[in-house]
Amino acid sequence: MPKNERHSAFTLVVLGTIGIFTATFTAVATQEEPQKVAFVGFRIINDAMEPISDAENNRGRLLDTILVNKLEQTGRFEFVPIPKTIAEQIDKGPFIGECNGCEIDYGRKLKADLIAWGTVQKVSNLILNLNVHMKSVHSGEMTYIKSVDIRGNNDRSWTKGLEWMLRYYTPGQKKE
Repeated sequence: MPKNERHSAFTLVVLGTIGIFTATFTAVATQEEPQKVAFVGFRIINDAMEPISDAENNRGRLLDTILVNKLEQTGRFEFVPIPKTIAEQIDKGPFIGECNGCEIDYGRKLKADLIAWGTVQKVSNLILNLNVHMKSVHSGEMTYIKSVDIRGNNDRSWTKGLEWMLRYYTPGQKKE
């Protein structure tokens, strides 16, 4: 190979290597910051004949903890605390998702990127439906809506249902 062809080939290798390094560095440097999420918790929708039990209320709080922990572990979400005064306003009003857009106002007050909530619809002690919703505070668009049916009204079925949903349908996960 003549000298100037070797020089050109060497130059191309060096430039290619620099390009790969630059692309890699840029990808690492531009990783997105975690989205700030205001999570108002799970609500039990009771369509069954018997009242909601203390055990069911405890399971709802258990789901709250699992959802927050699992999503924080992804590194894509950071949960913002909800001050007592705003939590009381939320509790007194119609539930998030059924309030004609009030969730966006709460999300703005909390300086969140996303507002999130969950429901467990209890049809009976055998048939339950677990739902998770996330809405962009900036655009008003739903960014995540997933639902799983669970069988059995116990800690194991509730937690297994949520964990399955988050394992296979993680919010913010980019599909290729």
